[in-house]
Amino acid sequence: MPKIIISDTSCFILLTNIGELDLLHKVYNQVVTTVDIATEFGETLPEWVEIVPVKNTSRQEILELELDKGESSAIALALETPGSLIILDDYKARKIAQRLHITFTGTVGVIIKAKRIGLIPSVKPFLEKIKETNFRLSVELEHLVLKEANELG
Repeated sequence: MPKIIISDTSCFILLTNIGELDLLHKVYNQVVTTVDIATEFGETLPEWVEIVPVKNTSRQEILELELDKGESSAIALALETPGSLIILDDYKARKIAQRLHITFTGTVGVIIKAKRIGLIPSVKPFLEKIKETNFRLSVELEHLVLKEANELG
């Protein structure tokens, strides 16, 4: 498992909206985020989330030409933290992370991992809660998640 887990704002927001923010702690124990993401989130983050400043702000500023401040800061921090895993949901941010050879997952990936390691019995209830939010969960992604979690059928 990667040593450092970096979360973008969308993961905090989505898991908070479905009442499952603690799942992130259960899966990864310690999570790191940036000052910009903490500000973007707008609520007090739990004590198990460490807020770390980005050292190379010029790198972040370049990323901000294509992404929002939070995603840019998360990717900039991942570039400064070899071996990290970043939690990103935005398609464009994921494409940039991929080009930069940064390992990433999404919030739904966190839920799948929770099932794989035995923290939850099924991803289906989580997907149902997600569908009640404004998070875009396509039929294709839902099918893929259920397949990954061995819950089709």
